[in-house]
Amino acid sequence: MSATPRQSADEVAHGMWAKIVRDGEDDFVAVEEPLEIRVDGAPLAVTMRTPGHDEELALGFLYGEGLIDGPRTAGLTEDFAVNTIEVSGPLASDPGARRFYTTSSCGVCGKGALEEVAVHAEPAAPGPEIDRSLLAALPDHLRQPTFERTGGLHATGLFDASGELLVVREDVGRHNAMDKVVGRALLDGRLPLHGYVLCVSGRLSFELVQKAAVAGAPILVGVGAPSSLAVSLAAEQGMTLGGFARRGRVNVYTGAERVRDA
Repeated sequence: MSATPRQSADEVAHGMWAKIVRDGEDDFVAVEEPLEIRVDGAPLAVTMRTPGHDEELALGFLYGEGLIDGPRTAGLTEDFAVNTIEVSGPLASDPGARRFYTTSSCGVCGKGALEEVAVHAEPAAPGPEIDRSLLAALPDHLRQPTFERTGGLHATGLFDASGELLVVREDVGRHNAMDKVVGRALLDGRLPLHGYVLCVSGRLSFELVQKAAVAGAPILVGVGAPSSLAVSLAAEQGMTLGGFARRGRVNVYTGAERVRDA
């Protein structure tokens, strides 16, 4: 087993990993626990996530669902209920009878009808142009201390057009990592993400493109492959979608006009 990496401040504060015994040796696994999101005391959603930045997760999730359009107060409930975050209303739209349950592997599984999966977002802004070499290198700059310890987390990073990493979040659910970054950007007044680049550590699914589109990001790049729906949605929204960003190379599937070749 390789040397144990130093603990980051996030890992210490939030309990993002657990120590276990495997084959007679100490090992580390990513923590996965449920989080209930309440709005004005009413339960709205439960998601399976890695603890840490739960307020950002709740706000990013609600923003992505079109239920809030700006920052809200978010924090522990009055009764300090475990694994529960309270968000202040009112909501921007009525969720009706919808109740969301999302697993660590699926962010749209709680939707009750096909129309609830539809993307309600403006087309991407013209956005920045970025060198292909810089786009290909962005995943190398994602800081993933808990992944290095456990091998079990996804990451999303927010970069500016010069390639500076502004925010990075890890989670056992790739959609949760994206929600945490969007929630942080909401609190920091960066939404919509015109002029920024989102980068993910794994494959590019429909739900990640959906969340990026709602957040207003014109460019999304990932280490893995995109799905057919991801490519179709990115094209429909006028976004730049890059995949297989590794070893100095990247495939650009849509929005090639934003990518400058050397």
